[in-house]
Amino acid sequence: MSCGCGRSPTGECIGWHNLTEEEYQVALEEYNGQNSDAEDSDPTGESDS
Repeated sequence: MSCGCGRSPTGECIGWHNLTEEEYQVALEEYNGQNSDAEDSDPTGESDS
């Protein structure tokens, strides 16, 4: 389901519209940290840079 609140980094509803601004910032930092870790450990061994 798409999300219209503008908070979802994926464009799909993940329930972040119910978070306070502070909770949203924490969740976004955690999300970005998890995804940057996944990019750093590319199983193909290739780099984007």
